[in-house]
Amino acid sequence: MSVKSIAVLTSGGDSQGMNAGVRAVVRSAIYHGLRVFAVQRGYHGLIHDDIREMDIRSVGDIIHRGGTILQTARSKEFMTEEGRQTAAENLRKREIDGLIVIGGDGSYQGANKLSKLGIKTMGLPGTIDNDIPFTDFTIGFDTAVGIVVDAVNKLRDTMTSHERSSVVEVMGRHAGDIALYAGLASGAETILVPEVPFNLDDVAARMKAHFDNGKRHSIIIVAEGVGSGEDIARGITERNGLESRVTVLGHIQRGGSPTHNDRILASRLGDFAVRRLLVGDSGKACGVIKGELVATDFERVVTAKKPFNRELYDLALRLSE
Repeated sequence: MSVKSIAVLTSGGDSQGMNAGVRAVVRSAIYHGLRVFAVQRGYHGLIHDDIREMDIRSVGDIIHRGGTILQTARSKEFMTEEGRQTAAENLRKREIDGLIVIGGDGSYQGANKLSKLGIKTMGLPGTIDNDIPFTDFTIGFDTAVGIVVDAVNKLRDTMTSHERSSVVEVMGRHAGDIALYAGLASGAETILVPEVPFNLDDVAARMKAHFDNGKRHSIIIVAEGVGSGEDIARGITERNGLESRVTVLGHIQRGGSPTHNDRILASRLGDFAVRRLLVGDSGKACGVIKGELVATDFERVVTAKKPFNRELYDLALRLSE
């Protein structure tokens, strides 16, 4: 069956660069002579037929905007077989031949299930956590790391003035890539991530040794998956008597204009997904590995775990002494 029309949706947590991805899908589809539709509010909108046709002007002036113009929502209905059947039927009713989903692991699982119902699907990795396997980076990760680094730079100024330590809690419930990359880029003394066990006694002793050796500040970056920044700071003070101030960056990490890296990544992947659908591909997650565009079966992606870059972690540890 030839592809004559496709739809695009964004799902799960928003990430900077999703709009660039939507723009690329829409414009690439139109370039190739396809009709293209947008689904509002992710799988919820797909179930409730909240779908509209797009044209070139629909995605004008959005490449630099954070968030997603299509909005995103979680859908309990889509978790049911009946909900997924309704979503697939809505696509068939509109004679939409393919669907491109921009989102993270949960979004990919949904796309995989639609694929098994006969819907041609492709996925783009839209999540700041960088936790999707079979791609080196995800859309939004570069921007989120930059936001953390900028915040740490500012905190370091005031922490140095008062000779205090700063505990910075960043996003990363199951993956520590934001903490790792931001910690290395900002010269943090300690990086705590879910992938590497740690002993708080050692963290406190190391901090005290740094201050005893003349350091005037200490930056500790904590991925939320290892515990709250408040608990970590309290535990450190109880052990070494040094005062720590806590900053929880929270959802600010998801906001703001995407970096050029995220805009380019999203643009490449959006166009790639359209071209893969045109040649009959389906049920695949798009990614970039060592600069090369790749498409990997959803089944492999949703059942795998992205390996943690221990080499970078050890580098950060060596350079923080």
